[in-house]
Amino acid sequence: MSELHPNARAVMAAAETAGLTIDPVEFPDGTRTAGDAARAIGVAVGQIVKTLVFAVDREVVIAMVSGINRLDSARLAAAAARVGAVVDRADARLARDATGYPIGGVPPFGHTRPLRTFLDEDLMAYDVVWAAAGTPRHVFAAAPADLVRATGATVCALRDDR
Repeated sequence: MSELHPNARAVMAAAETAGLTIDPVEFPDGTRTAGDAARAIGVAVGQIVKTLVFAVDREVVIAMVSGINRLDSARLAAAAARVGAVVDRADARLARDATGYPIGGVPPFGHTRPLRTFLDEDLMAYDVVWAAAGTPRHVFAAAPADLVRATGATVCALRDDR
């Protein structure tokens, strides 16, 4: 068994600090997309947490979205209490600067600085969901309610119904 990647160890430590015990699993072929992750783990795509980094009027926020959904930027702006705000997806540099992790491996918690976090209400339909654990190859399982508690996330509608 290979040694756990330093990023995954950091995510484990952040989880522990938040009162959550996780067990990161490595998939050498990667879990970069929700479909890749669902196939590798053997779960529904909806159970995959896409931890996305956005700027809402330049405030960097985290949106945890069900793998089957696309994010509706207007809903994210409304959830952030900034109706009509400019919502931009963070580029790789901003995402890493704000979270400490690469796109495709951004975990729900343990970021470089505190970030407001929003969780797609559709994730609450599952007993267990899977999120990135610091790299595009590492994931962990958690109950959605535990993610909400560990991140202080606001549960809201983020799905793009178009």
